[in-house]
Amino acid sequence: MRTVQWENKDKAAARVAQLVNCSEKELVITRNTTESLDMIIGGFPWEKGDEAVFAVQDYGAMQIHFHQMEDRYGIVCKKVSVPNHPESDEEIVSLYESQLTPKTKLLMICHMINVTGQILPVRKICDMAHAHGVEVMVDGAHCVGHIKVDLAELNCDYYGSSLHKWLCSPLGAGMLYVAEKNIPKIWPLFAEHEEDDTKIRRLNHTGTHPVHTDLTINDAVDYLDMIGLERKENRMRYLQRYWSDQLRDVENVVINTPLEPHRSCGIANVGLTNMKPSEMAKTLLDEFNIWTVAIDFENVHGCRITPNVFTTTNELDQFVSAIKTMAKRT
Repeated sequence: MRTVQWENKDKAAARVAQLVNCSEKELVITRNTTESLDMIIGGFPWEKGDEAVFAVQDYGAMQIHFHQMEDRYGIVCKKVSVPNHPESDEEIVSLYESQLTPKTKLLMICHMINVTGQILPVRKICDMAHAHGVEVMVDGAHCVGHIKVDLAELNCDYYGSSLHKWLCSPLGAGMLYVAEKNIPKIWPLFAEHEEDDTKIRRLNHTGTHPVHTDLTINDAVDYLDMIGLERKENRMRYLQRYWSDQLRDVENVVINTPLEPHRSCGIANVGLTNMKPSEMAKTLLDEFNIWTVAIDFENVHGCRITPNVFTTTNELDQFVSAIKTMAKRT
């Protein structure tokens, strides 16, 4: 704690940087995605009249912080609504592009929308935004350790993720990537001893922090390497499609996640036309001992279902049976 915590944290950051294919000079360990992305939103060099674009399906904490910047600096927040079942990548790209103007400075997108599991065409959106001179911040909360994340390929400006989700480190571990050219423009959330504005560590002060959380990141990456990321991604997609494909044509059942395999992985969302999400989640837990998360806003009305590699098809059969039983109720 007193002697090598910074060295150990740097080692963990370097390991994660290798995993997501970026320079260790561009990545720091944070406590979660919210801290990572709010650091960018709050530290961005906003000027009055600047515009930010994001989706109504984006995580609430980041939306709130954008609106705080609206109140503090006079920026303009513009929102889109991502369809649950897009016809093509181009539909998504055009949706975001329709909101860009010469005043747009930052576009926030999800790599994987947390409420539906939909995977967005990040590289295509980044290429479009950069052609308009707009920087892109990506919410990858559910991606690292879940699907392949190649930051060099994605070509985004900022990327945040929570390592305690699918990488399975202890709670309180996240990551922030900042493209090296952008590091000097971001103001730190907390003051750090590092005063060189070209060093990403200046964005990484969190105060006293449990060092074991940082130390176990290496073990989590070891575990992922043992499984194999491609094998894990294939397993997660298989489990999701195992249950969702059985329910897509069932009366009163609505799958809020795209059909095309490349547009989702382990997470999907299912709703019932005869039951509100809150009642649906309560019934699944009380009657069938199945834990889910109710989502009920904008165009997403259902429960988020998140199996992991250890979930069995027998358990998913019980879930499918429960949904079919509930779908028949009046």
